[in-house]
Amino acid sequence: MAATVSSHARPLLQVSDLAKRYGDGHTQTTVFARVSCEITAGEFVAIVGNSGVGKSTFLNCLAGLDSWQQGRILHSGTDLSMLDEARRAVWRRAHLGFVFQAFHVLPHLDVAQNIALPLMLLGRMDDQGQQRVQQVLQAVGLAGLGQRLPQQLSGGQLQRVAIARALVHSPPLLLADEPTGNLDPSTAQQIMDLLLQQTRENGTALVLVTHSAEAARRADRVLRLTAGGMQAELSTSQQSALSL
Repeated sequence: MAATVSSHARPLLQVSDLAKRYGDGHTQTTVFARVSCEITAGEFVAIVGNSGVGKSTFLNCLAGLDSWQQGRILHSGTDLSMLDEARRAVWRRAHLGFVFQAFHVLPHLDVAQNIALPLMLLGRMDDQGQQRVQQVLQAVGLAGLGQRLPQQLSGGQLQRVAIARALVHSPPLLLADEPTGNLDPSTAQQIMDLLLQQTRENGTALVLVTHSAEAARRADRVLRLTAGGMQAELSTSQQSALSL
């Protein structure tokens, strides 16, 4: 059941008139344009849309991993377009967690080391950091597996590693790109339970791109990305008949 987020809460993330294009001049192709939305701290927003409309690209823009040709992205008042690549990287380390569909774990590091990467980059791998890694391992159901290598884990376990890594430094914003897309239905439900539990407990804003109607129905709001903008939010009754 979706939690209720106050409509008077100050937005954590503000997207205004965003446009993404490829190419130049007459060969220019618009991926999406006139995209605007706001995300509040502690809110779970699902982004849906047709394949190829640019949902993953939009998520990469929110993370400052991709460029855009028009509009603004503000995170707690910080305009990402005003930051160069180095400053965006520093911003991401402190403020963002990203859960990729393809996991993106490092095969030569064990589970605990993969999870600890954000803390290492922030210079926070002291005793408290070590305790935080163990705490997150426990929270995602991987207690006792910290010394295993990624190739010794199942797909569901690897996605748990990715979630733990994204949350270990307690970021205010979590972006998830089809986190259940490669998983069987039972494991997918467990991963969604875990994502929601961890984000609710930490007051983290979750923006999740999905083709899963089941995942979208659990969101506080569902937004549909189209080539011409972000559609109005779908109501709870509309979500129940959602076709993704």
